[in-house]
Amino acid sequence: MKYRISGATALISAAFFAMSPLHAEDVTAQTVVATINGAEITVGHLIAARQSLPPQYQSLTDEQLYDGILNQIVQQEILKQSAGEIGEALKYQIENEERVVIAGSMLETIAKEAVNDASLKAAYDAKFAEFEPGREYHAAHILVETEDEAKALEADLEAGADFTDLAREKSTGPSGPNGGDLGWFGLGMMVPEFEQVVVDMEEGTVSAPVQTQFGWHVIKLMETRLSEVPPLADVQDELAAEIQDKAIQDKIASLESDGAVERVDGIDPSVLRMDDLLAN
Repeated sequence: MKYRISGATALISAAFFAMSPLHAEDVTAQTVVATINGAEITVGHLIAARQSLPPQYQSLTDEQLYDGILNQIVQQEILKQSAGEIGEALKYQIENEERVVIAGSMLETIAKEAVNDASLKAAYDAKFAEFEPGREYHAAHILVETEDEAKALEADLEAGADFTDLAREKSTGPSGPNGGDLGWFGLGMMVPEFEQVVVDMEEGTVSAPVQTQFGWHVIKLMETRLSEVPPLADVQDELAAEIQDKAIQDKIASLESDGAVERVDGIDPSVLRMDDLLAN
């Protein structure tokens, strides 16, 4: 089990350090903020700890963050010093944690450097270079459980009932409260039985009852249009993620190719369960 220092015990650190007030412009990363049995805690340690906090903690005041982070590091150092000689398991864990932190920093650097205006524009042009507009559909439906219910809806609509009102009253689907409106969708976004009926319909018409895995539908096709190339701003985040992923994979492949990476074959995977190897 892993333990974290709680705020409830934070006050114990007050007896372990004292410092004279310093203005922000007078400090450096090496400025000492606490000393525990000779071990120095610096402003650099505090900043690094703050940078690693989850977003919800970043909104705390500087005073809250400073006191909380300093108290936690002081307590962690006290516990670290009291641990004495650490066991084999902890040594390997520390090595793994160091590897994770450094590798994570490298990934962030690679990802950040890969995305710029030029790379985004190139990715955008490549993605939509052979774009062919497809037909999109704006439809609504009323979903019910049985064919008899669907036929009753069809009769009501033929008698002049309002489709939107019926959808709000009768539809069991999530779009019911919105009058059955499904918004715009393209091919492949609806189940095949539903899609085929919509494709064959004319704008402004209502379908006969249609059965799918979800139940029975009565569909109204409001309008259709040809899709357009989305503006760069609308797909920028998606493109950035693709650029970053490719840059990371390319970098790792390059490093592995250039480095002396040798994987040893023949190791029995069951060694992962041999916890006794780290028992001492």
